[in-house]
Amino acid sequence: MTGVLSYAVSRLQMLSTSDHSSVVSMNLFVALLCACIVIGHLLEENRWMNESITALIIGVCTGVVILLISGGKSSHLLVFSEDLFFIYLLPPIIFNAGFQVKKKQFFVNFITIVLFGAVGTLISCTIIASGVTQFFKKMDIGSLDIGDYLAIGAIFAATDSVCTLQVLNQDETPLLYSLVFGEGVVNDATSVVLFNAIQSFDLTHINSKVAFQFIGSFLYLFLTSTLLGVFTGLLSAYIIKKLYFGRHSTDREVALMMLMAYLSYMLAELFYLSGILTVFFCGIVMSHYTWHNVTESSRVTTKHAFATLSFVCEIFIFLYVGMDALDIEKWRFVSDSPGTSVAVSSILLALVMVGRAAFVFPLSFLSNLSKKHAHEKISFREQVIIWWAGLMRGAVSMALAYNQFTRSGHTQLRANAIMITSTITVVLVSTVVFGLMTKPLIRFLLPHPRHTTSMTLSDPSTPKSFITPLLETGLDSEADLGLGGHDVARPNSLRALLRTPTRSVHRYWRKFDDAFMRPMFGGRGFVPFVPGSPTERNVPPPQWQ
Repeated sequence: MTGVLSYAVSRLQMLSTSDHSSVVSMNLFVALLCACIVIGHLLEENRWMNESITALIIGVCTGVVILLISGGKSSHLLVFSEDLFFIYLLPPIIFNAGFQVKKKQFFVNFITIVLFGAVGTLISCTIIASGVTQFFKKMDIGSLDIGDYLAIGAIFAATDSVCTLQVLNQDETPLLYSLVFGEGVVNDATSVVLFNAIQSFDLTHINSKVAFQFIGSFLYLFLTSTLLGVFTGLLSAYIIKKLYFGRHSTDREVALMMLMAYLSYMLAELFYLSGILTVFFCGIVMSHYTWHNVTESSRVTTKHAFATLSFVCEIFIFLYVGMDALDIEKWRFVSDSPGTSVAVSSILLALVMVGRAAFVFPLSFLSNLSKKHAHEKISFREQVIIWWAGLMRGAVSMALAYNQFTRSGHTQLRANAIMITSTITVVLVSTVVFGLMTKPLIRFLLPHPRHTTSMTLSDPSTPKSFITPLLETGLDSEADLGLGGHDVARPNSLRALLRTPTRSVHRYWRKFDDAFMRPMFGGRGFVPFVPGSPTERNVPPPQWQ
C-alpha cells in the first residue's frame, strides 16, 4: 500500500513539474510576443525592417540564449506542430486578408492573379523539381526518390503570403499588392494541393493517365474549395440578415461571424479540400455581404478583431520559426559536412529565383497583351518587384518540409535532416535578405508609385475604411470604372464584350448582384430595417422596386 501511494505521489509531482514547465514556457513566449510588438512599433518608420523580420531575428536570438542555457540540448520553448500551424495560426491570417482585400482591385486582376498563382506555381514546381533531380543525384546527400524530388518542388514553390503583407502596402502600391498577395494566396493553396496530390499518387510509374488524374484532382480541389468558401460566406450573410441578432445582442453577431469563418476552414479540411482557398473566399464574401448586415458596433468590433488575430498569429509564426531554426537535433546530422548543407541551400535558392523568373516575366507579357490601356499594363520595373517580392519562403514551406521529411518533428535519416536544415536556411535567408530589400527596391524602381484613379479608389464595400464612403459621391462601381457615363459605350454585342472583357464582366456582375444577390443576402444598401437599431436609426428602408 505504501509503495502504491509513493508511486502515485511521484507521478503527481512529475505531472505538476511538467505542467509548471509548460506554464513557464508559455509565459516566456507571450513575453516575447509583447517584445516583438513593442520593438516593431519602435521600428515602424524604418525603411528596412518590418514586424516579420523583427520577430524572426528575436526568435533566432532567443534560440541562441535557450541553446546556451540548456547546454546545447534545445533551442525553442514550444514544439513545432503542423496542426498548430495549419489549423490554428494560418486560418486567421488568410481570412483577414480576404476580409480586408480591395475586392475591385483583386477581381479586375483576377485572371492575372490566377495565372501567377496556379500556372506560375506549376511552372516553378516543375523547374525546381527538375533542378534538384539533376543536382542532388550528383551530390552525397543520401537516398531520395522521385516522390521526394517532386515534393521538394512543391515545398519551395510556396511563396510566403504572410511576409508579403508586411513588405507591400495596399494603399501605396495597390496593383503590386493585389498581384503579389493575391498570387501568394492562390500559390499557397496550389502548393498544398500539389503536395497532397504528390503524396497520394503512385509516382513510380508516371504515364499520361496518372498525369490527367493529377490535373483533374487539382482542378477539382481548386474549384470545390472556392465554392465551399463562397457558400459558407453566403450562409452566414443569410442567417444574420434574416435573424438580425443585433436587435438583441451584438456579441452574437460577432461570435457567429468568427465561428462561421473558422467553420469554413475546418469543413474544407474535413472534406480534404484546400482550407486556404476556402477561408480566403469566405472572407471576401463576408466582407461584401455579411459585414453590412450587422450593427455599426459589430462592424467596428469584427474589423479590429480579425485584424488583431491575424497580426498576433503572424508574429507567433515568425518568432517560432526563428527559434526552431537553431534546433540542435536537426543540425547534428549535417555537422560533419557543413559544405554539403551550404551547397544544397544555395542550389535551392538559385532554383527558387530561376523558377519564379521563368513565369513572372512570360506571364506578365501575356497578361499585358490583353490590356488595351498603358496604365493597366504591368511595367518591366513592376515585374521586377513582383519577381523579387515573391522570392520569400516562410512557414508554409517549413510545414510541408516537416510533413515530408520528419515524423513528429524528428528525423534519423541524413538526407531528410539535410533537407530540413536547408529549408530552414532558405526560409531565413529569403525572409531576411529579400524582405529587407523589398521596400528600398520599390522606392528605387518606383519613386512615385503609379496610382490609377480607377483602381486605387477604396472599395466602399470593403471593411478597410469607414471614411471613404462618407467622402464619395455615392457613385456605383460602374461609375468608378468609367462605365456609367457617355465616355465608354456599354457593350451590347459579343464583339464589344470581347473588346472590353474585364469591364463588361464587372458591369454584368454588378447588375446581377444588385438585382438578386444583395436583396437575398444583404450588403451595402440592402441591410435589414429594424426601427431603433443603431445602424438604421437615421436611414430609411431600402426601396426594392
